[in-house]
Amino acid sequence: MDIPVYRDKKELFAFLIENKDRLITMKKSAIKYADSMPFMIPVNHLADKEKIYKANQPIARPGDQIRVLAAINTTRFMDSHDDVHIDGLWDKSLRENKIIMHLQEHAMQYDHIIADGEELKAFTKYYDWKDLGYDHEGQTQVLVFDSTVKRDRNKFMFDQYAKGYVKNHSVGMQYVKLLLAVNDEEYKEEFAAWNEFFDSIANKSLAEEKGYFYPVKEAKVIEGSAVPVGSNRVTPTIDNNVDGSEPFNNTLNEPDDSTQEKEPIDVVKFMYDNLKLLKNG
Repeated sequence: MDIPVYRDKKELFAFLIENKDRLITMKKSAIKYADSMPFMIPVNHLADKEKIYKANQPIARPGDQIRVLAAINTTRFMDSHDDVHIDGLWDKSLRENKIIMHLQEHAMQYDHIIADGEELKAFTKYYDWKDLGYDHEGQTQVLVFDSTVKRDRNKFMFDQYAKGYVKNHSVGMQYVKLLLAVNDEEYKEEFAAWNEFFDSIANKSLAEEKGYFYPVKEAKVIEGSAVPVGSNRVTPTIDNNVDGSEPFNNTLNEPDDSTQEKEPIDVVKFMYDNLKLLKNG
């Protein structure tokens, strides 16, 4: 259902409340994918990409398979569907659904499968927003896919991940439990939902501008996809080289070199080894 453009928020809220059940039923009856239109984050909210994506760099010699950590979805963020996913929304689905796929652009086709079965582990984990490239304090619960991406399974996406090109993901999901939150105390139930969840939203300015959102408390995860643009843009490739294929070595969670003990150099052995190399030309 398209939401009409109203002169003021009072009229908009009246429409939302009047059609609340229908709007929620329509959301539950559809599978949610990425948008076809870009949903941009203001430049001033993007963190230092060179620093953030240090674990998503081109791999010179990737071999025949690489291990990828992909942020498929993040909670506490208002997306372009007017949804705010609430922590724990995937818990039941991850326990029950053992057939989850890592796809290319939501296409449920054999040639678009990136990983599934034993090649894929899906779980949730908390990350700092800034570690995902978003300039905001605090954390989000991330739906993570730990995927073994094989060259002979999907060569195109293998190359995209190996070259560090995949910056965005999207979840293919079905709504189970969601609410309507409205910033108007005239609507007691919807205003209570607003007060309960608003403070947790990372991009509050969008929620304030619209005056409403849908808190999603439970959803079924069907698949997660690599996409050029998702409805939630804070969904990067966390790491495209988990096993540290040469020459890039993942040190995302390691302390700085200055804090690690190093073995002293055997000067005599060093000189002897290098003299041999020089002599051999």
